[in-house]
Amino acid sequence: MLIAALLFDDLTPLDVVGPLEVLARAPGADVVLVGRKRGTVRDPRTHFALAVEASLDEVTTADVLVVPGGFGIDRLCADEAVLDWIRRMHATTRWTTSVCTGSLLLAAAGLLTGIAATTHWASRDALERYGAVYTEQRVVERGKIITAAGVSSGIDMALHLLARIGGEQLAKAIQLSIEYDPQPPFDAGSPAKAGPELVSFVSAAAARARSARRSR
Repeated sequence: MLIAALLFDDLTPLDVVGPLEVLARAPGADVVLVGRKRGTVRDPRTHFALAVEASLDEVTTADVLVVPGGFGIDRLCADEAVLDWIRRMHATTRWTTSVCTGSLLLAAAGLLTGIAATTHWASRDALERYGAVYTEQRVVERGKIITAAGVSSGIDMALHLLARIGGEQLAKAIQLSIEYDPQPPFDAGSPAKAGPELVSFVSAAAARARSARRSR
């Protein structure tokens, strides 16, 4: 099973590392990290760097496509070479997946038009502007497309996908192997639970960060 993950500058590292940590443990799994060109991509916020192993032209098929999110998505949604690559890859995949704002890239490529999908809660309007139908579910499966909500939900998405590929027992075994047993110290992980004051604070902070990155 070949798993191709798209990398780009200003991605959110957990969006890609989380699901790959799960999927790479499946029997017969092989991972390839793909980007515009070979080299290193970085997240300036965390100083995290990932190595692109293959260019878009070098990877033309995969069983599973993983598209992460991050502030760099805004740029990629206008990059026709990347959008065309996603369309061509989707034609070959068994499963096409996204995490967080990665779903905006799927939508910009025309894969989510009129289809229920999820993304980070702060990007719901952007997702719908690209023609998707936003839903608050943490993981949404429609046909062979699976979208996940914000950042940490990529792990949930990957476990959901493993259950579809290899059965529930395999997914449970891998969940145990990574000791994925969330027990957050606060019950503030969604807008509905966090309350309007905290939602406004986080939304404003995200808008400032996005504006700062655009002005670089």
